[in-house]
Amino acid sequence: MKIRRRTFLWGAGAAALGLGGYGALRFGCRRKLIPVVESTPVADGFRMPGEFEPQEAVWLVWPEASDWRMEGEPAQKVVVELAAAIAGDLPVRLAVTPGRAARARSMLTGSVEVVEITAGGGWIRDDGPTFLIDDDGARRGVDWDFNSWGYAGQSRLSKNFASYLANDSNEAAQRLLEHEGAECYRAPLVLEGGSIHSDGLGTVITTEECLLNPNRNPHLDKQQIEGYLKTYLGAKKIIWLPLGVYKDVTSGHVDNMCCFVRPSEVILTWTDDPKDAQYERSHRALEVLEASTDASGSHFTVHKLHQPGPLYYTDEENASFPEWTPDELESSEDRLAGSYVNYILTNHRVIFPLLDPEYDRDAGETLARVFPKHEIIGLESREILLHGGDLHCISQQLPARRSA
Repeated sequence: MKIRRRTFLWGAGAAALGLGGYGALRFGCRRKLIPVVESTPVADGFRMPGEFEPQEAVWLVWPEASDWRMEGEPAQKVVVELAAAIAGDLPVRLAVTPGRAARARSMLTGSVEVVEITAGGGWIRDDGPTFLIDDDGARRGVDWDFNSWGYAGQSRLSKNFASYLANDSNEAAQRLLEHEGAECYRAPLVLEGGSIHSDGLGTVITTEECLLNPNRNPHLDKQQIEGYLKTYLGAKKIIWLPLGVYKDVTSGHVDNMCCFVRPSEVILTWTDDPKDAQYERSHRALEVLEASTDASGSHFTVHKLHQPGPLYYTDEENASFPEWTPDELESSEDRLAGSYVNYILTNHRVIFPLLDPEYDRDAGETLARVFPKHEIIGLESREILLHGGDLHCISQQLPARRSA
């Protein structure tokens, strides 16, 4: 299995830190950096809002040279362009490792707040907090357990695994909450933010491929995991799609597969080619959605968004990841988990990945029909996809507080 991001060498990295295995990684590294609320979100009236609800800002993280190919320069250019696109609608907060902000500031244009805090490897959707709001104008966040997308027990490593663990990936969530002055709930569940989507009214969509994967919470069954989702997201009903996008190294994050457009309305990655490996996955998801209702009892309207490609790594791109041996490069299929569903929704814009000239225009037109009041902006993001994610994965929206 080739992993360009989200993946860390377990043996050497864990040994360097004296960690013995999966459980040690999941619970041994969590440091308490800010006060933790001892109750639960559902008990306190908090919920995960939909991304279509009003937002106050968007968080991004500066790609560090040690975590990205070619010293991070291609990824940094994408983040600069993305920050500019978001800043035309909303304030942007860019987390940069302390002492390394000069390069970021020299490249940024427009109004972007550079915040010098430790914030993981750039995938703030996943190792950052899930923000919650209540009806009284308060905002809090959930700090989930994070085990590097379930790869804690794998034999494949990144050169930066030991330092990543030593810095504690959970710092990302807690540091962001501290910056926003938001209180923190500590959830006893391995989960990444890209694995859940909420309509803000009690319905959450996820995938069985990810949350029921034994590399996440092997000690919990489906009912127990669903209970945690309801408790920490304020959800009333969970829609379980069977699978995510083919070859998604996150084990099928839903934010690459299906997301809420508005209540009882979703957008689903799609292909009409029965020979494509994604075909069955998308059709099975559609069957579940058509047979389900949301928490209010409404049936779903499903918008199909045709996938790009199929897309593959080029030989040149493969060669730019020097830590892999020739045998590893030949041992697995080089297909990328490209999806236009991995877009960013702000108050007045939809910023979607440009991935394939054959389908980019159609994707933009579909999004324009689905979001008729939003400006649709395409952004070249293949560099992010090469590392296993896309625009939604490297961002985290800060929901606006409701007026009390």
